Amino acid sequence: MLKRLLWVAICVLAAGAVSAQAQVKMSKEQILFYTAEWKGERFADGRPKIPDSLLERAKNVTLEDLWDFLQGKGYRCQYENGWQALHLDKPMAGRALTAQYMPARPDMVAAIKAEGQAEKRVGGTNMWPINELQVGDVYVADGFGKIVEGTLIGSNLGSGIAAHSHTGFVFDAGIRDVEENKEIQNLNGFYRASDPSAWKDMTLTAINAPVRIGRATVLPGDLVIAKQDGILFVPAVLASAAVASAEMTNLEDAFNFELNSKGTNGAEFEGGWNAAKYDAFAKWIDQHPDKLKMTKEEFNAELSRRKGHH
Repeated sequence: MLKRLLWVAICVLAAGAVSAQAQVKMSKEQILFYTAEWKGERFADGRPKIPDSLLERAKNVTLEDLWDFLQGKGYRCQYENGWQALHLDKPMAGRALTAQYMPARPDMVAAIKAEGQAEKRVGGTNMWPINELQVGDVYVADGFGKIVEGTLIGSNLGSGIAAHSHTGFVFDAGIRDVEENKEIQNLNGFYRASDPSAWKDMTLTAINAPVRIGRATVLPGDLVIAKQDGILFVPAVLASAAVASAEMTNLEDAFNFELNSKGTNGAEFEGGWNAAKYDAFAKWIDQHPDKLKMTKEEFNAELSRRKGHH
């Protein structure tokens, strides 16, 4: 009998431990599971912390060059287009903090709200991810493409995103108060469309889980690069190499453009890369050090790699 009572007590304690675990916000262990290859610094929540300097560099490379790099690494589902933006002419780069929304059903909403109360969260569930944002983050939300009554933020929540992240958001959903949001400092945002309706019949189901944004898969901590022609989500572990590779391609193009303009490229308008041309390219970089955004060590390593392929 005593053994039976002990067994019941253990089961009750175990059930309590499970119910005490957060179900909406992914645990640090879950984030580590999906981003295990990242060996650098992390936030307290477990997300990879890509350096601020890399975020700035990422704004100045083309999506095509980054896309080419990712294709070569087997990452073929990282790009999505068809966006509207608060400031379409201003590139945005940051670290992904992800959120997933789903159509609401009463039992699920009740369970999520109860968890929020236990965690002392305030406001609607569309506010919860905003409180998690750090400076340099991009709030990336899968709102299942809902626009009418799918407006995840208005201007008040927009100001909250700006205050926490100084960066902005990417919503596969709608927003409202576009005019006011455009006036908020330190805020850019990419979204499907605007609508005057308030959000309805949808609820947050996950923070920092893997999410789908159109045809792209996004993990927490990904490098998000948003420009007028689309958005690319770069795995954190590849971010540094991807940006350096894109910068190198941009430098090659600049050198090639100059040769084309002078008529000294021998009709090889985009090719002709051999050891001799790379040597001339290296000398050109020495003459134009201001064009180099990566370190000279990174440049030399990438130069050696590319020469080895020709």
